[in-house]
Amino acid sequence: MKQSKKYPIYGIMAEFETPGAILKAAQTAHDAGYRVMDAYTPFPIEEVSEAVGFRRKDNRVALTSLIGGLLGGLGGYTLASSAAGVWFPLNIAGRPFIPWPMFIPVTFEATVLIAGLSAAIGMLIMNGLPSPYHPVFNVPRFNRVTTDRFFLCIEARDPKYDEGVVTEFLKSLNPTEVTLVQG
Repeated sequence: MKQSKKYPIYGIMAEFETPGAILKAAQTAHDAGYRVMDAYTPFPIEEVSEAVGFRRKDNRVALTSLIGGLLGGLGGYTLASSAAGVWFPLNIAGRPFIPWPMFIPVTFEATVLIAGLSAAIGMLIMNGLPSPYHPVFNVPRFNRVTTDRFFLCIEARDPKYDEGVVTEFLKSLNPTEVTLVQG
């Protein structure tokens, strides 16, 4: 099939009826050397996530949240201590200009606020959201993924991708249907 410039090929998608079938297909595809693929299921299946190559160590949202929290705590403490000790110093009964125990609540609140915001923003950016359009929505039967069907898509970006070979490979996994996904 010739690839047009207006509608480039996104990949090839196979439809399966059971969780066991999608798990077996994902593991077989990974064992065959396909690395750029994704599985779509009506409910989370942890084994399928692992089979398509998603690893928890690849998740950088926790690191983003940690860095945001550290910067938030540092920023909150700096703001409070600068206001009390530099911008508006008050000498009250010989107390220190920067009474650090007084800044613990501000530091804690700034840490939690910035960590939460950085986790939410980082998650959105790393997931490529918001994404109102995705090429798999072009497959007519894909709307069944929310009820009772399981889909495995090997993307054209995969180094081993060859349209004919991938189509035959997916057909060998006994899917209900194999569909070309246009971008």
